[in-house]
Amino acid sequence: MIEKAPEIKIDDSFILTQLAIDLADDEVTNKIDQDYLYWDKIKYLKHNILNKNQLWQLTKTKRNIKFNRKSLPYSKLSENPIIYDYGINKFLEQKLHYLDFNFGAGLQKEQLLTDLDKQDYLNNALMEESIFSSMIEGATTTRVKAKDMLRKNKKPKNKSEQMILNNYKTIQYISEHQDENISIEKLYEIHRLVTENTLEKEDVGVFRNNNEINVVNELTGEIVHTPPDFEELDDLMESFCEFFNNNPKEDFIHPIVKGSILHFLIGYIHPFVDGNGRTARAIFYWYLLKNGYWLTEYLSISRVIMKTKVQYEKAYIYTEIDDMDVTYFIHYQVKVLLRAFEELKTYVAKKKKEQSKLLKYLKLKNINERQAVILQLIEEDNDRFFTVKEIENRFSITNQTARTDVEELVKRGFLKKVAVDKKSSNYWKGDKFDSVN
Repeated sequence: MIEKAPEIKIDDSFILTQLAIDLADDEVTNKIDQDYLYWDKIKYLKHNILNKNQLWQLTKTKRNIKFNRKSLPYSKLSENPIIYDYGINKFLEQKLHYLDFNFGAGLQKEQLLTDLDKQDYLNNALMEESIFSSMIEGATTTRVKAKDMLRKNKKPKNKSEQMILNNYKTIQYISEHQDENISIEKLYEIHRLVTENTLEKEDVGVFRNNNEINVVNELTGEIVHTPPDFEELDDLMESFCEFFNNNPKEDFIHPIVKGSILHFLIGYIHPFVDGNGRTARAIFYWYLLKNGYWLTEYLSISRVIMKTKVQYEKAYIYTEIDDMDVTYFIHYQVKVLLRAFEELKTYVAKKKKEQSKLLKYLKLKNINERQAVILQLIEEDNDRFFTVKEIENRFSITNQTARTDVEELVKRGFLKKVAVDKKSSNYWKGDKFDSVN
């Protein structure tokens, strides 16, 4: 739990004093603005002139002046409308511009991703996102086992693997429907995909019908958040869909900011019995794709969230504890996108280094790019094997094309075929493989 900040009077005249003006851009206040710190961090900062309470008052007053308070979309019938505010300071504005340039039209796919590896990058990102979004919610498995299951189209052996497969199908669904508007029925479908075979059937693809669901501190058992009354869910979620589908010029919200708010709202409203986190991350993913941020599809956003899970949880709590100031959550989401982009660039650089290893296989007569990748993967791990289904999934090709690729490598002795049963076979390193090296 987080200590609530001391009550202070928001005094507009305070910000106009010469002292406040002089302090507006000093090192400490810049750090507060850049990282959008809450009281629990601010109280430990050392300032030459202001004590911790004065520093908090300066921070809150500055934020209050710069805010345009807005009401979250909600039904006019709602007795308890959700009120939030947010502000975009110069630091957040710079980061948003950077993301606009690199995630949208400013950087073409060809500049970052080679033609050969584009599909490979996409497949890897889809798997990583599926795995880590599940791990955030408690799935326990290894990435190697999870990817092997997805590539080889294996049946899930337990709930953790089922969660990962569900997320994988959900992301594929979103990718296919990314240009469409959302609706209550599509929200139900997303939840159904996310929770299939992991929840009681009566709880899948429907809003909760009671108030027994709370967000609880797993260590202490203390209730951290109580969602809105279930009787308000239909109105709240209809308004959620309207908010998702419309961004009028007269009340425009930056898409990354709006996507972050949508993500927060699912967690805050908690419309489902379970699976709210996975649904929230899926909605954020969908909204960015819908608004032209094509690079999102190549990122593993949830991998970064998994690494910074405590900060993720605190972003929710900061927002609720500090008068529904959702800027905390927006700042966190922007940091996640920036870090995910840096990780993608590192991954691409690594893959491009590996590209040179492909050349010796591409130089072989009558070897296509897919076959070259298969041979390279065998070189990296002599003990691995392939199935036709894995090749089909990895390269997004037909079953017949995948079968032709591996059978041709068998004929040349680069792979050997080992029957598993009457219908299927595995493909291992062949007797003539080492002759290439």
